[in-house]
Amino acid sequence: MEYAFQSIRQFIVFKLDEQLYGIDIQNVQIIERIKPIMRVPKAPACVKGVMNLRGEIIPVISLREQFDLIASEYTDKTRIIIVKLDEAMVGIIVDEVKEVIELSEEQIEAVQNIQGKIKTNHILGVGKVNSSIITLLNLSNIIEESFEN
Repeated sequence: MEYAFQSIRQFIVFKLDEQLYGIDIQNVQIIERIKPIMRVPKAPACVKGVMNLRGEIIPVISLREQFDLIASEYTDKTRIIIVKLDEAMVGIIVDEVKEVIELSEEQIEAVQNIQGKIKTNHILGVGKVNSSIITLLNLSNIIEESFEN
């Protein structure tokens, strides 16, 4: 019997405005409700400050501001996704976490010519699930850039 191994990856899908985005679940540590965030002087605008998560101080960035979207009030659906890249943990604020999805390589398309508010180096590709299109984000580029501003 032959087995065809195909690469399936899991993504956490979340919403900003009405757009769906996905990040690789392997980077996600925990998803939290909005917690008190202490502003850090002279931090870039998209860096909202730091939060205390079980004794660990974690910087928190707003993807809305990073993507130049209009600011909106936090709601009871607003979440902070704590991600770990290399050895650093960072919180990213999103409007709403929707679900976990699995995508095979065939469901992910590379993106060459996207025009708009998101920079192409922020995008790994686009996932197609049923009738939805999910923009898959390159977290390391986004987080690195948010601390450069």
